[in-house]
Amino acid sequence: MAQPPTEIGDQANWPNIIGEARSVADTLPDLLVEASHVANSIIAGWHGRRRAGPGESFWQFRPFHMGEPAKRIDWRRSARDDHLYVREREWEAAHTVWLWADLSQSMVFQSRLSPVSKRDRAIVLMLALADLLADTGERIGLPGVTRPFSDRKAAERIADSLAHLGRPAAFPDPSGIQRFSDVVLIADLLDPVEEIASWVGRVASTGARGHVVQILDPIEETFPFDGRIEFRDPELGVRLTAGRAEMWREAYQNRLEAHRAAIRDIARRAGWTYVLHHTDRSAAEPLLVMHSALSGSAEAITPGGSY
Repeated sequence: MAQPPTEIGDQANWPNIIGEARSVADTLPDLLVEASHVANSIIAGWHGRRRAGPGESFWQFRPFHMGEPAKRIDWRRSARDDHLYVREREWEAAHTVWLWADLSQSMVFQSRLSPVSKRDRAIVLMLALADLLADTGERIGLPGVTRPFSDRKAAERIADSLAHLGRPAAFPDPSGIQRFSDVVLIADLLDPVEEIASWVGRVASTGARGHVVQILDPIEETFPFDGRIEFRDPELGVRLTAGRAEMWREAYQNRLEAHRAAIRDIARRAGWTYVLHHTDRSAAEPLLVMHSALSGSAEAITPGGSY
């Protein structure tokens, strides 16, 4: 799907692969700080799955029920009154979450209506999510790049891996993804619907749960162009000139909505969650939604919601 014109420079002179990698690496220190701030704005501790199970963290005392093993009784707590109590610990089974942000050239787009590029917002969301997941002991990985790991400094490790990536890919290699894990894709998803459906199908066939965050610049929604405008595809280099761009607005918006509806349908049929995010909105909004989805609270997500 074609994009509106890029407003941050001549994309015909894009740097080579090494230059692109350096561009990402140069922004990572600042984006790490921003990601940390965003993560800190979200209530942490989502082992707030809040159910009893094996683990080390105390959750609650509950009354002892007849028929349970007597060794489960907490005698110190029970000595305070005439009832018997059991000490329950919070369930803390580590989980694997695969994270991916599309860093391809279309994601570098930034219009005058947004304070950040789509690429930088995607990186911030991924690093902030890694920060939250690391704080609760989850295993995190980049598909096709790193093995899943559990580390309190997961965001820094992810950032280091991003700095050494070769040519950015819109979709990650799903070959290492396994059943019962979660996959989070953060991208503009302006790729052909067939390619999106193919990738989602491959991941869904592994038995993993999926979560999609579609990132768009607000100008990609409003199409506020008038007069003679040249549109350029930053990845294919295709150029298209409109004599009266305002005459294209309705058709463009209809096509964009149809494209988005197709993505929502692909996600729905796979049982995945879908979130639409605009770069002029707070990064905390989609992060909170993804936090809820990964916690198993998908009912809190508004289908097709925009954040």
